[in-house]
Amino acid sequence: MPRGNDPTSKVFYKGASEDFIVFVDDTQVLNNWRNDRSIPLADVVNGFKIFVTHRHGAQGIMDGASKGILQTEFGTANEDECITKILENGDYQSSVSRERQDDTNVANGPVGIGR
Repeated sequence: MPRGNDPTSKVFYKGASEDFIVFVDDTQVLNNWRNDRSIPLADVVNGFKIFVTHRHGAQGIMDGASKGILQTEFGTANEDECITKILENGDYQSSVSRERQDDTNVANGPVGIGR
């Protein structure tokens, strides 16, 4: 996953029983791949991992998709074929995560109290 303030690009696919997400590197490469299948799939995706959000849309908590879920939705458990279907029929989305801030040393007590 990208660090704070880095853009996140993904393809969201709303299936019949689950919502699926595949992370991609760049929208231009995705569009080129959609028009020219000679571009390797490895150049398009940012890792060969399919995520499900348990019907919570593109912003839901993501878990790895099991082979059973893929078989039910796409008729195959082959992840390459499922990724191809998601990239073909899904919606591209891009967002920038805000920078994460947290206590750097919790042994010093809560932040903002008595300081």
